Amino acid sequence: MEEAIVLYPSPPIGHLISMVELGKLLLTQKPSLSIHILITSVPYDSGPTAPYITNVAATIPSIKFHHLPTVILPSTKTTHLEELTFEVLRLSNPHVREELLSISKNHTIHGLVVDFFCCAALFVAKELNIPGYHFFTSGAGVLAIFLYFPTIHNTTTKSLKDLKSLLHIPGVPLIPSSDMPIPVLHRDYKAYKYFLDSSSSFPESAGIFVNTFASLEARAVKTTSEGLCVPNNRTPPIYCIGPLIATECPKDDAGTRNGTTPECLTWLDSQPVGSVVFLCFGSLGLFSKEQLREIAFGLERSGHRFLWVVRNPPSDKKSLALSAHPNIDLDSLLPEGFLDRTKDRGLVLKSWAPQVAVLNHPSVGGFVSHCGWNSVLEAVCAGVPLVAWPLYAEQRLNRIFLVEEMKLALPMNESDNGFVSSAEVEERVLGLMESEEGNLIRERTIAMKIAAKAALNEGGSSRVALSELVESWKDK
Repeated sequence: MEEAIVLYPSPPIGHLISMVELGKLLLTQKPSLSIHILITSVPYDSGPTAPYITNVAATIPSIKFHHLPTVILPSTKTTHLEELTFEVLRLSNPHVREELLSISKNHTIHGLVVDFFCCAALFVAKELNIPGYHFFTSGAGVLAIFLYFPTIHNTTTKSLKDLKSLLHIPGVPLIPSSDMPIPVLHRDYKAYKYFLDSSSSFPESAGIFVNTFASLEARAVKTTSEGLCVPNNRTPPIYCIGPLIATECPKDDAGTRNGTTPECLTWLDSQPVGSVVFLCFGSLGLFSKEQLREIAFGLERSGHRFLWVVRNPPSDKKSLALSAHPNIDLDSLLPEGFLDRTKDRGLVLKSWAPQVAVLNHPSVGGFVSHCGWNSVLEAVCAGVPLVAWPLYAEQRLNRIFLVEEMKLALPMNESDNGFVSSAEVEERVLGLMESEEGNLIRERTIAMKIAAKAALNEGGSSRVALSELVESWKDK
């Protein structure tokens, strides 16, 4: 029978893209594999996945998508993104079982690969005697923290939000307890238990794939691989197989259909090399109208060229896109006259930009980012230094690693309520683009770009790890 791997990403498009890239990478090592990807739907705006799925299915015949039936959530008032995601994926287990049984009729399934939110499906895999693997779509530093999370849970009875202390976790810098992801700050949250359950499932895994490469996170990779983050249980084999980033954009830029060059790339062509600051904050990140105006004032006063992706602010002042938003009226969101005053050195885009293409454009010299791991890797692979402005999920942890451990970013510092002033925006843009510290960060980022390419080349650390993984399937 045909050999197969089943991949099960959580719904946000960033997670789906990472899983598709994993599938493509596996095919480079074993072209005869059949890759099956399970797709779930959720009751919030998880990004425009349909055009991306259609494109991948049309261009890579070895990758097949299976859309699971929509589950009906019990009556709930929660708007916590993580809790909704965990609940949908838990309730999808019967459908996962049906798909695995269907696929196994004509295929030998070497493994079910789940991401962190889909760990409930590992019970199904175990029941069907299919090896269960984790694909950790963040870096090794965050993996170290969540491998160690059950130990933190067992050594304190307080919620992390009440600890107000530094967490000592093997392999990473000291972590302020308040910088942990919001769902794990509150011990009595339902999402806390979901995170704890997922973290506790790691020792049962057949292996953990991590979207990183050894030289980017040397200390965390070494510490996790040696088992120091799971002091009282087994640490499975860890395969650092990254950087995996999208080689194609999921959709066209607004107004640029039929394969024509996006407006923003044409605009970048006319800018000096390394002169443009790119600001983009992921598929789920949103800012209030007040914050958008502060960013605008900071950019204007910095005097630097910029390319800025703006999305509509949320109606409830949250920083996550839980539903689709209407068309964007830039004139009503941004300070009066801003677009006209900056038209000769700035371009504002609505909702989306072809991020990989923008970062790899020679005119781009800096990236103000939300620190989503996909965006971090895309910047590293393009050799573009960052200003780290985390908004949600594990991004505050990524800021710590980028600033203190990798030294590839300047931090954007917010007030206690999360607001960032125009003066801070101006200072950080100038610091990245003009200061000696910014130049050193740029040099380190360019060196890491070279290291990333080497990791994926024949004989590189990630290529060797991938080969070891595929070879392990021959023994089963």
